Amino acid sequence: MDELLSLVLPAGPFASGRSLAQIRAWMGECTRCPLHQGRKKIVFGAGPEDARLMFIGEGPGAQEDQQGEPFVGPAGKLLERMLAAVGLARAEVYITNIVKCRPPNNRDPRAEEAAACRPFLEAQVRAVAPRAICTLGRPAAHALLGGDASMGRLRGRWSQALGVPLLPTYHPAYLLRTPQAKAQAYADLKALVRALR
Repeated sequence: MDELLSLVLPAGPFASGRSLAQIRAWMGECTRCPLHQGRKKIVFGAGPEDARLMFIGEGPGAQEDQQGEPFVGPAGKLLERMLAAVGLARAEVYITNIVKCRPPNNRDPRAEEAAACRPFLEAQVRAVAPRAICTLGRPAAHALLGGDASMGRLRGRWSQALGVPLLPTYHPAYLLRTPQAKAQAYADLKALVRALR
């Protein structure tokens, strides 16, 4: 992948040892895919650079696009409550998305959009070097793991992506619509906490 990045992007910002601030500065006002045409703000990510746990969602929603921060809307509030329930604070984790600009009408990001943001996501993972990643929702899991399995088959099963243990779970927006799946998502978060011990 590093060889591919060197062909597509200047190698400097994506080399090991780059900070999140350096990566974000290099990203600038990205125009790598059509999503930039409708965005208000790039939603790069938030959290400490030394976070042990990284959450990767799908894409920004309307409130995230307005504020430039990930998971600030209703799904973000639910994620914060879920983290608190398993003894984690939002300030302890790093949160980002597979795409940094809002897809129209909150649709799932397309493969080519995720591919355009992939170098930035990989650089974020390298910079944070989390002990574990939790993907939130099917598009995020597929972007990192490939395939087309359902969330029911993916969630709760450990894999590895970008050299980091990865556990997919349901997206908080899905849990707002399908509260009966919350117990499974809580079980996944508890498994993440156990893995961090």
